[in-house]
Amino acid sequence: MIARSRLEFVACFIAGAGLAACAPSALAQVYRCDSPNGVPVYQGSSSGPNCRPIDLQPLTTIPAPKLPAARSSAPAAKASPEGFPKVDGAAQRARDGDRRRILEDELQKEQQRLGELNAEYKNGEPDRLGNERNYQKYLDRVARLQEDIARTESNIASLRRELSTIRD
Repeated sequence: MIARSRLEFVACFIAGAGLAACAPSALAQVYRCDSPNGVPVYQGSSSGPNCRPIDLQPLTTIPAPKLPAARSSAPAAKASPEGFPKVDGAAQRARDGDRRRILEDELQKEQQRLGELNAEYKNGEPDRLGNERNYQKYLDRVARLQEDIARTESNIASLRRELSTIRD
């Protein structure tokens, strides 16, 4: 069935009808012609001795489902469904405080790691290690350090973004 749909699609463009006119009722006859080198060619006219018409099934189209109409006078949505357990303000503030403390600890660790990586990286010229007699091993380590630095900087930015969303 997929092959027929593709043939109909190709036939619409070969015939020059475009997609708008390719409704099943407007579909012209499609011919399969064998070229002299044996390659099949699909076209809208039988302009050769080796052409034969192809019987194509009409296209099946399914309309998109209708979207519900937007209500302009609808009341604002509730933050939580009815019957959903509520957390009192003091408990939520305690949770937010714990979350802030954990994020600040993680931020401090990432900043410390970034300092260590930058110290080892030495602005793109880290010291060669004893097992790096092969220059490619050295280059691989430098590339890995660059990736680690970029990842750590991204982690720091994410942690700062997360910290900025915590309510005071």
